[in-house]
Amino acid sequence: MKIGIDISQIVHQGTGVARFTEGLVNSILKYDKDNSWTFLFYSLRQNFDSELEKKIINKGYRLIKWKLPPTLVYFLWNNLHQFKILNLKFKINLDWFITSDWSEIPLTKVNKATIVHDLVFKRYPETVNQKILNTQELRLNHVKKESKIIFADSQVTKKDLINFYKIDPKKVVANYPGVEVNKPSRNEIEKTLTKYKINKPFILTVGKIEPRKNLKKLIEAFIKINNQNLDLVIVGPEGWNENIQYSVSRVQYLGLVPDQELYSLYSACEVFVFPSLWEGFGYPLIEAMNLNTPVICSKIPPFEEIAEKAACYFDPLNIEEIAQIINKVLTDDQLKKKLVESGKIRAINFSWQKYYQKLINALYDYRS
Repeated sequence: MKIGIDISQIVHQGTGVARFTEGLVNSILKYDKDNSWTFLFYSLRQNFDSELEKKIINKGYRLIKWKLPPTLVYFLWNNLHQFKILNLKFKINLDWFITSDWSEIPLTKVNKATIVHDLVFKRYPETVNQKILNTQELRLNHVKKESKIIFADSQVTKKDLINFYKIDPKKVVANYPGVEVNKPSRNEIEKTLTKYKINKPFILTVGKIEPRKNLKKLIEAFIKINNQNLDLVIVGPEGWNENIQYSVSRVQYLGLVPDQELYSLYSACEVFVFPSLWEGFGYPLIEAMNLNTPVICSKIPPFEEIAEKAACYFDPLNIEEIAQIINKVLTDDQLKKKLVESGKIRAINFSWQKYYQKLINALYDYRS
């Protein structure tokens, strides 16, 4: 097959969609032996990773780079629903063109597949920027009408697509993303802790700083634990409309950190806590499990599906309960050991080879 794919979201470092896009591209380069790929990247200010570009070219695939602002592309697709302008620069015979719910450029007479990561804007609209909410709503309505197949990151997201948009269940394929980490050395861990002046023991949380990540309640719960020897470390890029009081004693906000340093933080922390109100998948859960870290997270359907029995759960709106569950895991060595062991087993299920194979099989099955 000849397959095109939009990989523009790869530049948004520190976000789940960027991690997903990078993982998907690398899985295609690693596992595909039979198909021809065309990768599309558009950005006005961001440059494409030179090392990844070399890998794509060395495999004999095509990389198209446009110096276009994403806002213009989104406007043409969503608001005007015009694609002839873009097609002038994209003349290639394709069997499929793959996009995500964050970037959709339809091509005439080409089968379209869309990867949908989550429907947070439908579940918790108050936690989403109004501009993003409007854009997503328009985009998903186009996807419903024009995509021949839709891939969802979880069964929960598949059900949301069916329930919110009345999409034929036969068109939606749940496919778990792969999650890969590089285990840090003891020296790398020590260097990271020294660099950021982090004292052990500490709790770690990871994610873009925005309302649905529920960090305010986590900080309030952390204060209630009242352990003067314990720190809370927050990692993630700044998002929108979230005024977090990082000046709270023993709370450290590091911003975005390189992946290997992030893996060191997972490895060094006492527990990983994910208090999000909603996610489509939850990369940090599996990253933590892969690095033998006990996981504590919100009791929400996506996390229960992804983590199953390999995590301890709390009501993300109940500060007292968040504090109690964190304290319970911190003080129970047997429980921590159980979470680590079950986490290692659960994490095996999320491989990029599995994701790639299910994607390709579905494209062959749904091809006209």
